[in-house]
Amino acid sequence: MAIIGGGITGCATALYLSILGHQVTVLERNDIAAQASGLNMGGLGGSGWGKPPDLQGYLTVGSVALFAELQNDRGHDIEFRLSGTVQAIQTEAEFDFARDHVLSARAAGHDLELITTREARTIEPGLSPALHGVVFGGPNRGQANPMKTTRAFAQAAQNEGAQISKDCNVSAIETDTAGAFRITTSTGRVLAESLVIAAGAWCREIAAMLNLDIPIVPVRGQMWATQPAPPRIFHTIAATESPFAWRREEFAGPDEPPNQTHLGERRLTRHIYGRQTMEGEIIFGGDRQTLGFDQTPDPEGITSNKVHAGEILPFLDDLAVHRTWAGLMPFSLDGDPFIGALPGYENLYIVGGLASSGFGRGPMAAKLLAESIHNGYPAACLLEADPARCVVKS
Repeated sequence: MAIIGGGITGCATALYLSILGHQVTVLERNDIAAQASGLNMGGLGGSGWGKPPDLQGYLTVGSVALFAELQNDRGHDIEFRLSGTVQAIQTEAEFDFARDHVLSARAAGHDLELITTREARTIEPGLSPALHGVVFGGPNRGQANPMKTTRAFAQAAQNEGAQISKDCNVSAIETDTAGAFRITTSTGRVLAESLVIAAGAWCREIAAMLNLDIPIVPVRGQMWATQPAPPRIFHTIAATESPFAWRREEFAGPDEPPNQTHLGERRLTRHIYGRQTMEGEIIFGGDRQTLGFDQTPDPEGITSNKVHAGEILPFLDDLAVHRTWAGLMPFSLDGDPFIGALPGYENLYIVGGLASSGFGRGPMAAKLLAESIHNGYPAACLLEADPARCVVKS
C-alpha cells in the first residue's frame, strides 16, 4: 500500500495501517512535515465528545488521546500538554453570541465555560482587563510541537515496519488491468495494490492524475513569532471575533471555502490563535485567504494579526516580530473533510480537507481511515466525511 503525503495525516495513516499488519510506503515529495503539518501553531483539541459524539468530537478529542499515547506510551518527546484554551470576548455583541454558544454546547455535552475577565486573568495574567469575558475550554485542549510531532508519527510508523520515501515527487498515476496503481515518481516507479491520498493542499492535484475532481482548495495561513521570551502565555489563545462574524451570509463565495478572513482581496474579519512554545517563542497567526498556492506572507495581514493579539494580551505590543512564515491549509468547499474510499476505483482512499485543524484532527482521521481499510467498511461517524458526496470522476 502506498500513501502520498508525508504530513501528519499521511504519517499517522502509515502508523495505524502498519499496526494492523499492512505493508506501507509513504511517498513524500520533500521532507516529513515540510508543509502545513510542520508550519502550524500547534493547537489541539475541541470542546469534548458531546452526547452523542459527532465526527468533530471523534477527530479532536480522539486525536488528543493519540498525541498522549505518542508521547507517554511510545516515548516521543513532542512537547504535548493539556494547557486549555482561552477565547477572548471583546464586545457586548460577541458576549451575547458566546453566552448562547456555551449554553448550547454544554447542553450537547461539550466542555466549555463562560468566565469573567477577572477569573480569566487569574489563570492567564497577561489578558487585557478590557475584555468582556472569556470562553474557557479546558480538559480536551492542548498543544504540541508540530515538527516534532509529525516526525514522531513518521518514526513510529517506521518502527512498525513502514517505509518512508522522501524527496519522492509523484508525477503520474495509472492503473493496470488488475486494478493496481502504477505511480511514477522522481525516484522511480512504485506499484501498489492500494493507494491513500494524504497530500494536504495538493490532494486535488494528485486526484486529477486519476481523473477525479476533489473540491479541496489551498488556503494560505500566515504566522509570526517573537524572539524567545520568559513564560508569559500559559494557554492557547483565541478570540470570538471570527466565529461571531462567520454566521453572516457574506462569507459565502461560489469557489471559496467557508470560514475565511477574506473574500477575494477584501478583509471581512480577523481570526487569531497563538501560544508560547517550550523554547519561549510567542507565535500567532490566523489570516485565511484563498490565493492558489501562494505562500508569501503579507505584511499587512501580519500587522493586523499582531494588533489583534495586542488587544487581547497588551504586553505583546512591546515585543517585536522576529520572523514570519506561511503555509497552505486544505479546505474543502463544503467545509467537511474527506475520509474514506474514493468513487470509481477499487482500493483508492483519501484523508484530507481537514482545513485549519489538520494537525489537531489528522491523527484520529488517519486511525479511522486505517481501520476502515482494514475492516472493509467505515465507522458510522465517517458518514459526513464520505468522499462520494461530491467527488466525481471525469
